[in-house]
Amino acid sequence: MKAVRQVWGSLWAMLLVVAAMPASAGSDSLRQYVDDNTQALVQELNEKRGLYNTDREAFYEQMEAALANFVDFRRIAARVMGRYARQASPEQRDAFVEKFKRSLFDSYAKALVEADNFTISVGDATINPNHDDRASVELQVTTASGNRYPVVYSMYRNDNDRWMMENVIVEGVNIGLAFRDRFAQEMEENRNNVQAVIDGWTDAVKELDLDKKVDQS
Repeated sequence: MKAVRQVWGSLWAMLLVVAAMPASAGSDSLRQYVDDNTQALVQELNEKRGLYNTDREAFYEQMEAALANFVDFRRIAARVMGRYARQASPEQRDAFVEKFKRSLFDSYAKALVEADNFTISVGDATINPNHDDRASVELQVTTASGNRYPVVYSMYRNDNDRWMMENVIVEGVNIGLAFRDRFAQEMEENRNNVQAVIDGWTDAVKELDLDKKVDQS
């Protein structure tokens, strides 16, 4: 299986781990909480793999509900649109958030249900000393074949005092930036037609070869 798709599939499980962690907790507490709960949550999600084949919409709904408390899809989608967000109507921005979420599920959820056994180890959780509303968590995904992939979550503290993920870096490749570059490319190819880019975003994500970017990093 391709590296980035395998890592993303594995990370679906990991994304649940820090959803309930209060932002007031220190970096050591954050790391310990993540480490203590990883294996149990990975096992729980592995038990739900069959739902993907029997009721895919139910699988998506459960995934979205689980991720909503940790992944700020709206913030990520706005950054992917970049400067072009100003050209979009509020309705188009809302539509892109939904399209962006669904494109991730369509492109990477299959990797979770098809992936062999994997392990996730948690490294340092670091709160930015200059901006205590920013933090990063280092992880390592090890696949059944022994391949290891370093991953970093970029996190921020929202208005409800909760840590939320706003980006992922896999083997040095900034995934959010890769998506933003793709959106800009699609805008150029579609002559700045925002609606056309939104409508075709799922196909654009499928054509984005993140594995090649990782190999080149």
